[in-house]
Amino acid sequence: MRIGFGIAALMLLLAGPAAAQSDEAVFDLVLRGVRAGTLSFAGSEQDGRYAVNGRLQSGGLVSLLRTVRYDARASGRIVRGTPQASAYSEKADTGRRQSEVQLAWRNGRPVVERYEPARKPRSYDVDPAAQRGTVDPLTALYAALRDVDPGQECRTSLEIFDGRRRTQVVLGAPQAAEGGVACAGEFRRIAGYSEEDMAEKSRFPFTLRYEPTAEGRMRVVQVATDTIYGKATLRRR
Repeated sequence: MRIGFGIAALMLLLAGPAAAQSDEAVFDLVLRGVRAGTLSFAGSEQDGRYAVNGRLQSGGLVSLLRTVRYDARASGRIVRGTPQASAYSEKADTGRRQSEVQLAWRNGRPVVERYEPARKPRSYDVDPAAQRGTVDPLTALYAALRDVDPGQECRTSLEIFDGRRRTQVVLGAPQAAEGGVACAGEFRRIAGYSEEDMAEKSRFPFTLRYEPTAEGRMRVVQVATDTIYGKATLRRR
């Protein structure tokens, strides 16, 4: 079960050394009205750099059928308010197979240092060297779900590379909604997918909803999206 939305821009205004900023969150994943697991992350930013850990884990009734878990780490720089990935690692256990991914970005281009289990080349594979300017999935997710200053919601268009596939996230303009702000977006499959996968579904619309925090920032409290498994919602605890 792979969640693919990486949205909003990392905004960090620094005029020199500054105290670290941190964000932590836990979201319940609800799939077709049934609790299916949790998504959590913890990230920090300091002196123009960021680091984040994340986990997606099955739960509720889904965990009775199969245990799914993804653990990931990412780090990079903030350049003119935009994240630039440096390193990404992921360990996954889907209940049917285990996998491990390690990526590094050099001069803006990703290098696949490890992707296990290996598989034979396929006609639709993409060249990692041609994926310049992309970020990893966890960086995109963190950028989407971290707290932001008022007026900074919904500002992004990110290209994502996970070691085999290229995707894109685009957000629309923010709109007032339910005491906060909402924005519509779209997650798009770009390359690295089979013709069957692209024919099945290549675009996944979603909606982010923000509410103000006690500290005066804006926080994502809900994400509603389409997936190949049906309607899914992330609800912040």
